[in-house]
Amino acid sequence: MYQNNETKLLGLSLMISLALVSGCLWWFKVTTSPLSMLVSKNTSSEKASIPNYLSRGDHILFSDSTTLEKQLGVEAVTAVNYDEAVVKFTESLDLHADDPEALIYLNNARIRDKPSHTIAAVVSISDDLNTAKDILRGVAQAQQEINQAGGIKGIPLKVLIANDDNNPKVAKKLASKLVSNPEILAVVGNFTSKVTQATADSYESGKLVTISPISTSVKLSGISDFVFRTVPNDFLAGRALAKHMVQDLKQHNVAVFYNSQSESSQSLKSEFVTAVFLKGGRVVSEFDVSDQNFSAAKSFKQAINRGAQVLMLGADSSSLDQVLNVVQLNSKHRNSLGQQLVILAGNQVYSTKTLTVAGKDAEGMVVALPWHPLAKPGSEFPKTAYQLWGIDVNWRTAMAYDAVQALSAGIRRNPTRTGVQQELSAPNFFARGAAAPIRFFPSGDRYQPVKLVTIEPSNSSSLEYEFVPIP
Repeated sequence: MYQNNETKLLGLSLMISLALVSGCLWWFKVTTSPLSMLVSKNTSSEKASIPNYLSRGDHILFSDSTTLEKQLGVEAVTAVNYDEAVVKFTESLDLHADDPEALIYLNNARIRDKPSHTIAAVVSISDDLNTAKDILRGVAQAQQEINQAGGIKGIPLKVLIANDDNNPKVAKKLASKLVSNPEILAVVGNFTSKVTQATADSYESGKLVTISPISTSVKLSGISDFVFRTVPNDFLAGRALAKHMVQDLKQHNVAVFYNSQSESSQSLKSEFVTAVFLKGGRVVSEFDVSDQNFSAAKSFKQAINRGAQVLMLGADSSSLDQVLNVVQLNSKHRNSLGQQLVILAGNQVYSTKTLTVAGKDAEGMVVALPWHPLAKPGSEFPKTAYQLWGIDVNWRTAMAYDAVQALSAGIRRNPTRTGVQQELSAPNFFARGAAAPIRFFPSGDRYQPVKLVTIEPSNSSSLEYEFVPIP
């Protein structure tokens, strides 16, 4: 009996040991897979809503816009059944016409296994979902137009979507992963200036061009021969706002609100302050909205007491709520002439939230933008974009569209990584953009004058207020 029990215990111990070994092997396999190793455990980027960081159509990155049809399309891609994938992605777009992820997957599925040129589009899905979609709409629209026109010298364009979580550590590992894939000829991205700056060395080491559609910091100018951007930098935006304040409005005293934790916000603040001094103006106060002791009411009162005539809101998307509080406070203020303070702002304040939350309080605000759909009457891009998406697109979509058009022109002339870089850097490089030609300085910057828009009551928009160009 004792020997029988001992045998049973020995067998049970062996089974437990085998289970533990199998579990350890499974855990090692999972944690050392390429996508699992992309992010270390101590980052906040491991979220259930982001199953993976890269997709050509084999899985869904945007969990908010998942449909049954889209999921079936993804399964069809995984099963290499591209005919079925085309049908399902098309059906998904019939339900949600403004879904850029579905259109990119559809465009990719139509290529099937034929030879193609591949680029990656890097966005930040978990950090700023709406901006990620804005960017991908521009990418998807350009991809569709290029492929419908016969591709790049007969070869279609494939797009890989990547999510960097707006996290420099994740973005650098992701950049290394893109660099290691020889099929990828170029990249549209990254999201914020800070992340674009963090990935510059990785892209240069892999001789992989990246064009950012929304990173505006002046620190990116000349950072690498492989970093370009289609959006004008903060040097131009800061000077346009300062010129409007001093020369057009005849106002000289300004208080500046900015976010010291944002590279783009700091950059715009610095460029604007410099431009104001050069034009004879005066900065009476600077307020860091990221300071834990920041108070919109106290800061606004201090600005008034120091003689501010103008408020400049150099906020980024993460600090929009704080500066909108300042806008609401200003609406209740009247100076000795019965007037509110003039409000100027950078492109991050251009959002539906500003129109809906601030509304009438923001009427008259002036915002510097790289593009506006009404700035160039007769332009085809906003019309075709509306027909495609069923919504009005914004500057982020236009700049992303331009980035793909620039890469397409480079690939057309020299379809290699170094070839694309050489073509974009050439003095005679030219590509047609959403509203203006695309050309780059040796610094990688694009020269495109910014547009000034203001907030007025709407005559056509579904919202009560809208942004309209200043004549």
